[in-house]
Amino acid sequence: MQAFDLVVETPSSASIRARQVSSMFDAPIAEKTRLEWHVQLELDQPWNVGLLVGPSGSGKSSIMRHIWGAEPVLNWGAPSVVDDFVSGLSIEDIAGVCQAVGFNTIPAWLRPYAVLSNGERFRAELARRMLELPDPIVVDEFTSVVDRQVAQIGSHAVQKWVRRNKRQFVAVTCHYDVIDWLQPDWVLDMATRQFQRRLLQRRPKIDVVIGRIPAAAWSLFAPFHYMTAKLHFACTCFGAWAAGRPVGFLAIRPMPVSTGRERGTAIWMVSRVVTLPDWQGLGLAMILQDAIAAQYRGAGHRFRCPPAHPSFVRTFDRSPNWKLIKAPGQYSAASTNLLRGSGSYKYGGRPCAIFEYVGPAAEPTLLPLSQLRGAA
Repeated sequence: MQAFDLVVETPSSASIRARQVSSMFDAPIAEKTRLEWHVQLELDQPWNVGLLVGPSGSGKSSIMRHIWGAEPVLNWGAPSVVDDFVSGLSIEDIAGVCQAVGFNTIPAWLRPYAVLSNGERFRAELARRMLELPDPIVVDEFTSVVDRQVAQIGSHAVQKWVRRNKRQFVAVTCHYDVIDWLQPDWVLDMATRQFQRRLLQRRPKIDVVIGRIPAAAWSLFAPFHYMTAKLHFACTCFGAWAAGRPVGFLAIRPMPVSTGRERGTAIWMVSRVVTLPDWQGLGLAMILQDAIAAQYRGAGHRFRCPPAHPSFVRTFDRSPNWKLIKAPGQYSAASTNLLRGSGSYKYGGRPCAIFEYVGPAAEPTLLPLSQLRGAA
């Protein structure tokens, strides 16, 4: 256990206003004001995520600067967010960390930082700090500028990336509601000056409802998808709801097989999948696709998805429910005859991977008014 002692002394004001306040509230003016904090941290054991938490004025930021120094200020001003990342980083690295922290609305990557929403700015800041700063990555006023739903989901996304990449991250905040989502390995509560180590637990569950949704609902989700806003007329659409709000959208359509033993049949292919920005980072897109794919397999249909985003491809590749049919850019006439039979075929003009659902089948109960219930 290491002790940290911090004393801050400043000369008292002798102004007329200061004397008036002293007289009004019978508060004597000392020669100097003095603040002091004495805390202990045990940081010699392995850890990935730490948390300094406490009410405003409890000394969180002062202790943070005393131990780790001032928080670096990031400069923004490029024509797009991706241009603000330091040179030398590959677009794969940038895309990966943006996706990991839930900043996964690709059109927003191409906008300047100044026009992003508070939630998008919060996640963009996190993404840059993850890639550009050394350990420990210390973030003051963590989640202070976003609503609490965004704060909780963002906390969960951050800790997953930190642990997966074996980094160290310290959040400094007055909000206790992020603890169960951030899952810190240690907590220093400045209200009590108590240090505590914690064991990892499962994050709180979010109830998710999945059901049919009209194609007109696409207008709510289209601004957050990187392809054309136009939806194919043959699409069947599904939605995901959380906390009573629509949060995810999936559109699928049949792709006819023109040759081979399956000629005349169709394989259902994902056409659009979107999670609204405030809910990115929970894996809702995969939950939605797994649920619908299981329904279609239960009805005797084949179901595929052609992800293009590198992180999305890796997510499918890690899932036991999906089998890789073709890696990005690796196509042959024989393997793509269900699509167009072209040796240079790219789904929608993009060098996508193709995955087929091989997971458990579910009873096909998704009639227009039926719903599936689960948890994220």
